[in-house]
Amino acid sequence: MSKAIYIATTEPNSGKSLISIGLMQMLLGKTAKVGYFRPIINDYSSGKKDNHINTILSYFNLPIEYKDTYAFTRSEVVEKNNQNKEDEVLDTIIKKYKSLEERFDFVLVEGTDFTGEGSIIEWDINVLTAKNLGIPTIIVSSGVGKTLKELVGNLNLACDSFKENGVNVLMAVANKVQSENINLVASALKEKLPDSILTGAIPLNPVLGNPSIKEIVEQLDGKVLFGEKYINNQVGSFGVGAMQLRNYLTHLKEDGLVITPGDRADIILGALQANLSANYPTVSGIVLTGGLMPEESITKLIEGLSEVVPIISVNQGTFSIANKIGSIKPKIYAENEQKIAVSIQNFSKYIPINKLEERLITAKSNGITPRMFQYNLLKRAQESKKHIVLPEGTDERVLRATKELIDANVVDITLLGNKAQITNKVISLDLDLDLSKITIEDPTQSAHFKDYVETLYQLRKHKNLNLAMAQDLMEDVSYFGTMMVYKGHADGMVSGAVHTTQHTIRPALQFVKTRPDAPIVSSIFFMCLPDRVTIFGDCAINPNPTAEELAEIAISSAATSAAFGIEPRIAMLSYSSGSSGMGEDVDRVRKATEIVKSKRPDLKIEGPIQYDAAVDMKVGKSKLPNSKVAGQATVFIFPDLNTGNNTYKAVQRETGALAIGPMLQGLNKPVNDLSRGCTVDDIFNTVIITAIQSNGI
Repeated sequence: MSKAIYIATTEPNSGKSLISIGLMQMLLGKTAKVGYFRPIINDYSSGKKDNHINTILSYFNLPIEYKDTYAFTRSEVVEKNNQNKEDEVLDTIIKKYKSLEERFDFVLVEGTDFTGEGSIIEWDINVLTAKNLGIPTIIVSSGVGKTLKELVGNLNLACDSFKENGVNVLMAVANKVQSENINLVASALKEKLPDSILTGAIPLNPVLGNPSIKEIVEQLDGKVLFGEKYINNQVGSFGVGAMQLRNYLTHLKEDGLVITPGDRADIILGALQANLSANYPTVSGIVLTGGLMPEESITKLIEGLSEVVPIISVNQGTFSIANKIGSIKPKIYAENEQKIAVSIQNFSKYIPINKLEERLITAKSNGITPRMFQYNLLKRAQESKKHIVLPEGTDERVLRATKELIDANVVDITLLGNKAQITNKVISLDLDLDLSKITIEDPTQSAHFKDYVETLYQLRKHKNLNLAMAQDLMEDVSYFGTMMVYKGHADGMVSGAVHTTQHTIRPALQFVKTRPDAPIVSSIFFMCLPDRVTIFGDCAINPNPTAEELAEIAISSAATSAAFGIEPRIAMLSYSSGSSGMGEDVDRVRKATEIVKSKRPDLKIEGPIQYDAAVDMKVGKSKLPNSKVAGQATVFIFPDLNTGNNTYKAVQRETGALAIGPMLQGLNKPVNDLSRGCTVDDIFNTVIITAIQSNGI
């Protein structure tokens, strides 16, 4: 399932607030914890808050601090761009989004408003943000002032722009459409847009298109004289009361706003009486112009009425005020529950909610995004909660990862080490880790110690291992943890934050051993690039694999790729592509490719192929025009450890990619190695992968 949705618009005043409110109502009906995030907001006065953020937070009672709901104001972005710090803007947006993503089941992300200059730049920012957050998009466009061709063409171009940048477009919505044209627009959108994109057309609603009395007061700098408790009344229409009362009463409309000079007592009192009468439409409010105030006797009369509408006083003349009211761009705010209710009703009525929910659940980007990949991993691990042993129980990173894993309720954990030392370390780190939810096992004090020693002795005595040697080895946490896995007392082991790769995997190679269908143990990294996840192998185990070993690494890596939801398209990397290159190294890769084709003709594989031809569609088609892999490879098999290890580290450091692994392939039970420079996230991700592996992958 997608973890978030990005709402983008093609222009100012598209009415995307309606979509945000409707979506939030829908999501809260399906998901327990929904977050809200706006990467960039408009500037606002000191002491005030962004209106739309405040509306969403307060109306839906979301447990988010205001400061956590946005990354930058518009002026801050302009300043960063002037300082050539565009990357800092994007990094901060991603960081703040990820913080919310970790806290909530789903996050509704709302793009910019296009209220400033530089719409092209703003459009690019929205596309770039959606791409880097790795989340699908809903695009909204206004039908006001557009022909049918312009409206549909505008949405079509917008969808193409997002899709070309690797963003999955879930839905295109034409908003503010004339009611009589709804069916026409809906049909045209379905005809012109791809079937993969849902469509919706929402009519222009006068309740949403007109301001409230509160907005009029704020825009005109007015003063409320009476009826302040009704200040959120919605204006349905407005008219100037300049004629005789008997004539003006015939022009009143439902929820009409009366605009009249402050000395027209007849119009004021007549409008108030009409509002109370069952024979006339309801009046939403009265605007008194010219800075004129009703006479004291009239004021006293109004004060004595049992019910009044908002009456406000403004300084400018009637003509000027009428024009200003007509130019107000209304907004939805928290106190105006009528507008929010109408927004929710219109969304439910004109948007195919069931289909949208289904698309959100099954949404995938072009290639799986890193965040979606990690989310899928977490869900799979939670579905079959496994028991993982972590031998390096006193390492700070291991303890912090343990807390995150326990909080996520994703695995059961056993830490190896002295219980007092681990407890003291948790206290010194002020780590809120509930030790009652994990197991701490000291190898030498374990009830299993003697049994493990005997088992190791029986397994290795043909290698001249005696009981004393077996006991010494079993005091080592790597041997003890591996034996837990071998005996079925744990489903998998993750180590290497402190120990070397050799120290970690030697016990596994000695007695866990390889599966019958995997004659060689190899490793892969999941390389989480900005817009996709690929697999690199072997980057950690085999220094100089033979052609036969390269073929086995490729077959194992393809199986891993498919098991983790990535369609395997294998690139057997070398310094030349196709049949052009000569030499021992390229011949070895060519031979390995042929072995894979003979053993697994169902796999898509290309080799030898250069890295640029494997990843760049243009280069790939020029060098290997008939290849099903060139330009779109997902599994990269390196010819030797030197090339693989250096390449994965170069890609990781230069692109900021997240490298998850190494994950070992071919063992009977999962034992995985960490880098000694690993982070808490590395440990977290590797434990989850190990848990998934223990299901037989």
